[in-house]
Amino acid sequence: MPATVVLGAQWGDEGKGRVVDWMTQQADVVARYAGGDNAGHTVIYGEQELSLHLVPSGILYPEKLCLMGGGMVVNPESLLAEIDELEEQGIDVSPRHLKLGETAHLIFACHRALDGAQEQGRGAQAIGTTRRGIGPTYTDKAARVGIRAGAMRDLDAFAEAVRALLHSKNRWLTQIYGQAPVDVEANVAAYCAYAERLAPYLDNVALRINQALEAGQQVLCEGAQGTLLDIDHGTYPYVTSSNPTVGGALTGLGFGPRYVQRVVGVTKAYTTRVGRGPFPTKLENAVGQRIRDVGHEYGTTTGRARDCGWLDAVALRYAVQINGFTHLALTKLDVLSGLEHLKVAVAYDYRGTRMAHFPPDASVLADCASQYERFPGWAEDIRAIRARRDLPQAAQDYLAWLEDFVGVPVMLIGVGPEREEAIIEAPDWRAW
Repeated sequence: MPATVVLGAQWGDEGKGRVVDWMTQQADVVARYAGGDNAGHTVIYGEQELSLHLVPSGILYPEKLCLMGGGMVVNPESLLAEIDELEEQGIDVSPRHLKLGETAHLIFACHRALDGAQEQGRGAQAIGTTRRGIGPTYTDKAARVGIRAGAMRDLDAFAEAVRALLHSKNRWLTQIYGQAPVDVEANVAAYCAYAERLAPYLDNVALRINQALEAGQQVLCEGAQGTLLDIDHGTYPYVTSSNPTVGGALTGLGFGPRYVQRVVGVTKAYTTRVGRGPFPTKLENAVGQRIRDVGHEYGTTTGRARDCGWLDAVALRYAVQINGFTHLALTKLDVLSGLEHLKVAVAYDYRGTRMAHFPPDASVLADCASQYERFPGWAEDIRAIRARRDLPQAAQDYLAWLEDFVGVPVMLIGVGPEREEAIIEAPDWRAW
């Protein structure tokens, strides 16, 4: 009855989709637990590269059950577009294979409009949201005025609920933000059409996942975003509106901690961030640009260029602490090939005082300068290497030092962008 949670150890974009895609081969159930279509996972299907924003990565395996948990916020239009795109590729995305949690909250056009209006109103203090309506939908959830996916079963009642919500949000859009209102009746008609198509996917996900766990099935819990974007533990206010950390898996899917056997943190061999907020190891020079170009560091969802910097081991150790990682998956080690030397942040300088721990206050982090440990680089192309012992000695030393610093073993090492370009310490991860 084991559950394995896979989540991001940085500010998102760590390569979770690829890790989950590989681990799915030995899982029975793959469940997404938080976030919405502000997230994006890139996975390989045959010779196609697919971007998944809502549907769990396990959808590529027809024998796996894929669950979308109640901790998610779901844009029905986006979900159906993703389903249609996958079906065009010949992938089974039927209700037999994919279940949508009844308690997930729905994103409407008014939420997206409010997201944009609020971000615009912040001016220089803008957070850098994707403007997908994520924050306003989670706000409605907390205020107990949102609409949950289960409401789509009764079209008449659903239409009335949507109509009332849109009228309410239009007052905010027009009177507070001076924006144009959304078309109420056109949206009611559109969302009722979405509801008709999605109603067969609705399911009691908490019950479903507990039944799977009690039957001894392997359940793989798939996170979105990353630890440093967590609403409680991230660099607030430059965070998402949900809990991408391990606790979010339990609340978002509805099962207890006694089932959790492994927590796998995914981290790049360096650090990236997109949007606003403090970033102590950010490189605004040729090295940072080189990492961006070689690593193709552009957002799956937004296409925005990511800021790049050296690995922040202080932040990574913080993520280990918050989540209780049992293992690490380190991606994009190959991107560092060819650099004369590498640096890793091991502490911060805060107004002349050495700080060895990640501060919970973003304003403090913004005033920190990184203190680095320096390592020799390596020139070799490592993409064909499949055993850790065959890596250049400098790369082996880099990994061994990192494991010692954060106290967690690295069990998967990405050495190239292709699916097979990885070093896996134990091919059967169920034995980790």
